[in-house]
Amino acid sequence: MGKTILIIFTGGTITMSSDEMKTKSILHDNHLELLEKIRPKIPEAEFEFILYSVLPSPSITPNDMLEIGKIIDREYKNKKIDGVVITHGTDTLEETAYFLDLYTDLPIPIVLTGSMRSFDEFGYDGLSNLISAILVALDPNSADRRVLVCLNDEINSAVEVQKTHTIALDTFKSLEFGPLGIVDERTVHYYREATYKNETIKPTSINKKVEIVKVVSGSDGEIIDYYIDKGVNGLVIEALGRGNVTVAVANKIKDAIANNIAVVITSRCPMGMVKGSYSYEGGGHHLRKLGTLSGSSLTSEKARLKLLLVLSANLDPKDYF
Repeated sequence: MGKTILIIFTGGTITMSSDEMKTKSILHDNHLELLEKIRPKIPEAEFEFILYSVLPSPSITPNDMLEIGKIIDREYKNKKIDGVVITHGTDTLEETAYFLDLYTDLPIPIVLTGSMRSFDEFGYDGLSNLISAILVALDPNSADRRVLVCLNDEINSAVEVQKTHTIALDTFKSLEFGPLGIVDERTVHYYREATYKNETIKPTSINKKVEIVKVVSGSDGEIIDYYIDKGVNGLVIEALGRGNVTVAVANKIKDAIANNIAVVITSRCPMGMVKGSYSYEGGGHHLRKLGTLSGSSLTSEKARLKLLLVLSANLDPKDYF
């Protein structure tokens, strides 16, 4: 008997078709059509499926991500599944992938995929992406690699990958290091290991609030006053360069820390990591002395999710950043 793959459908462009009146893509539940098409393509696999939602990815929340993680844990415990594939809209796919990478700790492949073109559009990439993701989930070399993202026949780590282009089919890239591997016809090839340590953070609920503040030239940081008043639990500062901010923002960060708000520094640069290289007021070294934490090479979106999980699990952010 072949391996059993659980497919969790959440929605996104992979499920969309054009509306005859509006000529724009709308949500359409096509999971049964996709299952019908993939079964003869991969006869060696058995399939279980769950229709979690039919949502565009901007509607997927951290609470949904947590629920999907709990579903995977439950299904692994109650059924013999050898891998999981999740179809997802591409706008927030990297966020759900990273959330699950932090939350799940199972010794089976978990692979997210989606499409850039709608179901009835010329060059629909959803079917080929789904088949490739299933092949990745079936491959024994995919186990113990945490959560993976597979589109356009490239395999990327959930920690490293970013959506880099609004419409290109090869939009998902690990800009710093390149893909972990590729799918070549029906063969999965891995080139390297991911560049991060394994971490597992498993809150029972998402009960904290973390926001992102982007820094630009002349930023006054007054939005931080608003977040302090709103009682947020954490802030991610998407800083300049190596992790530097204006003097005004630095003063607001000091106020946030005084109000017991955890502050993590990331960079708006798409590659590289933050470092306390500058000691001037607002420089990275100065911010560290104020009590900020380092997001290292994480994007601000991923640092937000990590901080959200850490705080919701009542853990000390200093142990994770």
